[in-house]
Amino acid sequence: MSTLGLSEKFFFDTLAVRLRAYMELLKVRLSALVTFSAVFGFILGHSGQVFSWSTFVALIAGGFLVSGASGAANEIKEREYDKLMKRTQNRPLPMQVISVNEAYWFTIISAALGIALLGFFTNWLTTSLGVLSMILYVFLYTPLKRVGPIAVLVGAIPGAMPPLLGWTAATGSISYEALIIFGIQFIWQFPHFWAIAWVSDEDYKKAGFKLLPSGGQKDLNTAIQIMIYTLFLLPLGLLPTYFGFTGLNSGVVATICGVLFLAQTFSLMKDCSRKSALKIMFGSFLYLPIVQIAYLLDKI
Repeated sequence: MSTLGLSEKFFFDTLAVRLRAYMELLKVRLSALVTFSAVFGFILGHSGQVFSWSTFVALIAGGFLVSGASGAANEIKEREYDKLMKRTQNRPLPMQVISVNEAYWFTIISAALGIALLGFFTNWLTTSLGVLSMILYVFLYTPLKRVGPIAVLVGAIPGAMPPLLGWTAATGSISYEALIIFGIQFIWQFPHFWAIAWVSDEDYKKAGFKLLPSGGQKDLNTAIQIMIYTLFLLPLGLLPTYFGFTGLNSGVVATICGVLFLAQTFSLMKDCSRKSALKIMFGSFLYLPIVQIAYLLDKI
């Protein structure tokens, strides 16, 4: 291979590595899930409204960028702690694939572009909620992770904001339906976060993160709290059917998923094992999209 060919290969390999690093900084998979929840809220809320493709596309792009910028800011603030944990030590900043200064500018540009898209193509309420979500996540939830489990309560607010943003983008207002879909995702955050904290407890302790309730112990008290919040999802999951903005089929699906999710918590209460916590963690990842898709199919 010629010297020119080697140089070109090196350039493209380096470019690919940096592009991957920026994508990791945006937490693409997490941001995609957040965007899906916003799309869910938009489609559910647009009944009786004129469907605006420009608003829909702007919500997807703007929501993704705002979520990604929040995740990137989180990685910047926690870069020294990420070095200590096995699950995060290969992130771009601990590995010095990109500099902190580059990450700052990338985050600022992503946030500004995301907010601009929401501002120009949705409405002031959706944009304000998007900014509020970012502020809560970056400036309250992130530092509170080293204070105590209050971080989970605070983090559950921006975590539950995406379907609310979708609804307000479609309707321009916050109604009881919007609060119901917000409430379902809000309560879901607790068993979801605590299961992750249980599975990653050793890693989190290295960084000083304190997310588990009941004094941060992996014990029956924590397992009971996980069970209680999961139990709340059963009546909450039926509210869209009860108030008539989705049908009976989705209520049945939400109940079945809720019962299966709840059953996993009993295993954790029985043995308090990492394996049981892992099942709850994966179960939580399945519960939310399945239930949201069921609501949409019932609505459509």
